[in-house]
Amino acid sequence: MFDFAKLGSDFSTPISTQPLDQAFLIHKNIDLYNQLGLTLSDAKLLKITNGEIKFNNTTPVASIYAGHQFGYFNPQLGDGRSCLVGQINNHELSLKGAGSTPYSRHADGRAVLRSSIREYLCSAAMQGLNIATTQALSLIGSQTPVHREQLEKGAIVMRVAPTHIRFGHFELFASRGQTVQVKQLADFVIEHHFPDLKGADIYVDWLTQVVKRTAVMIASWQAQGFAHGVMNTDNMSILGLTIDYGPFGFLEAYNTQFICNHSDHEGRYAFDQQPGIGLWNLTRLLEALSSLINAKQTKNILKTYEQELIKTYSSLMRQKFGLTQKDEGDHQLINQFLNLLQAHKKDYTNSFRNLSNLNEFAKDDSFSSWIERYHKRISQEDISNRAELMNAINPKFILRNYLAEEAIRQAQDQQKYSKISTLFDLLSAPFDEHIGFEKYAQKTPKWAQGLSVSCSS
Repeated sequence: MFDFAKLGSDFSTPISTQPLDQAFLIHKNIDLYNQLGLTLSDAKLLKITNGEIKFNNTTPVASIYAGHQFGYFNPQLGDGRSCLVGQINNHELSLKGAGSTPYSRHADGRAVLRSSIREYLCSAAMQGLNIATTQALSLIGSQTPVHREQLEKGAIVMRVAPTHIRFGHFELFASRGQTVQVKQLADFVIEHHFPDLKGADIYVDWLTQVVKRTAVMIASWQAQGFAHGVMNTDNMSILGLTIDYGPFGFLEAYNTQFICNHSDHEGRYAFDQQPGIGLWNLTRLLEALSSLINAKQTKNILKTYEQELIKTYSSLMRQKFGLTQKDEGDHQLINQFLNLLQAHKKDYTNSFRNLSNLNEFAKDDSFSSWIERYHKRISQEDISNRAELMNAINPKFILRNYLAEEAIRQAQDQQKYSKISTLFDLLSAPFDEHIGFEKYAQKTPKWAQGLSVSCSS
């Protein structure tokens, strides 16, 4: 039995996985595999990912939680199509798509190949961008039919994280008035994931760290142009990890109001709303922990969110512009550039990558006056390796929707998976040049400009 399962029946339920038919291994994250110290053959990894055999003879469990979904509280959710199957080197292993659980709510507990490819690749992309994230160890396909808008093939991703505990775990017990379980879960998280914390104010110190980690994560999303799509509280990690890759998207043509989820009709989770939603979600978390902290402490803890968010975002954006020192005019300079990107529908990622070589902008009269101000600003600093520093934070490669779609179509229509492997390698090292792979850095072609993504998976 692994650590989380030891919490007992209030927190999770033992389950039996439901293997896919004719399962096959599509890809393995070799770096993560080695980091975890695994020594499994590919054949055994396939069987574990498919739920055919147990990992270290561990019984899988599905955990129970609640959550605010699009602003409305749902009193009981849970791992409806995922389960924890074991633990190694202080990391939990979780299967997504291994069948129904007691929390599936009449759903099939399956994941389709389409969404599994997207999650697998985006986990690698976020890790490559140095953004806190759950990781993916393996991706398998199958011949199992799964009904969504149409008939698709089932797949499973094995996810890896120190813990998969969410804000919603605490909301569940708080909503039921089960303060003993709230404390039990808080103590578990502190003991296993914040072991340095001690003393009378341990819950305040812990939640201050949770708030700061969440702020850093969201500031990183904003700096690198990532939109999560479904920032419900049950999709918020207590460790400040990006979790649950559904209808996500990276900014292409810069648009602050970018909505990546076509089910988000009111734009609640639009790109520019993410920082505010982060605070809203943290407020719900601290309300759920009101049995451990008082109202004044809650207020003081939440104050640290905006401070940490602004500090982190400002630092990341200065780095993206190659600015190593603070200047009062930097905020205006940065905003002017972003406004130009939006007004002229410029590609966010490529524009920043090209900023280290201003020849690209010399051809564009609409940027000429801004370039003059930028030249003046960088001349105040004596940095010989500015381009190198900028290319170490401005990626050349992101997971554009059309790239994911090409990989999905190749896998679905041709049963070929080479594009998944290529994208995985590029996205795992997105700041490198990867000579010969320039086409993967191109902006969206016309055929793919209408692509949209929903929660369906």
